[in-house]
Amino acid sequence: MALALASVGAPASARDDGTPPVTSLDELPRGQDVSDTVIELAGWVVASGDSQGYPFAIMDKAAAQILVFGGDGRLRGAAPGLFGSAVGDHTAPGIAGLALREIPGRDRTTPAGRFVGGYGPSIDAGRVLWVDYESAVSIHPTATGVPEEKRPERLASPTPDDNRVTHGCINVSPAFYEQVVSPTFARGGVFYVLPDEGSLEEAFPEFAGAGTRKTAGD
Repeated sequence: MALALASVGAPASARDDGTPPVTSLDELPRGQDVSDTVIELAGWVVASGDSQGYPFAIMDKAAAQILVFGGDGRLRGAAPGLFGSAVGDHTAPGIAGLALREIPGRDRTTPAGRFVGGYGPSIDAGRVLWVDYESAVSIHPTATGVPEEKRPERLASPTPDDNRVTHGCINVSPAFYEQVVSPTFARGGVFYVLPDEGSLEEAFPEFAGAGTRKTAGD
């Protein structure tokens, strides 16, 4: 269960100031595991202070999962996500200046790596939560959008096999966005996106250099 991660580096029973811990929201399909790589990365982020006290999210594209942590290291929620339809970790040059329909299929990737992001304006969607402004990747709630894409149905399916459908952004359920993502990242945060094909050394060199596992996809 994802919620076994509820206290990465922090006590789960009560907060230091005596107030009750934040309740975590678990939307992952029953029986779906979180990889060892995600668990180890979350522990390293907290132990090393890599997020500098800001909340953070870890996104596992292969498993189509997003896990959100507060700045205190406690898990705020875990949920399935929709990711870029193209398998790959690159960002095509100039992609931020293209309309969605202009992005070639091969470049509809969700890039891998560590990103510092937050809320800001967009050209056509109002204020959005940017994971990486330069590559035009944001997190937003799933909308019906193009009915034939069946995004809500894909998000609700029990496996990650059909969760690659976006132009590169990350979609989560409206409930998860409103209850977990939006309040947690109201003042920004750090986003870790695991690679599809590349190595952890390329995506997170400091994490890989700390003696942790060297490949993604556990």
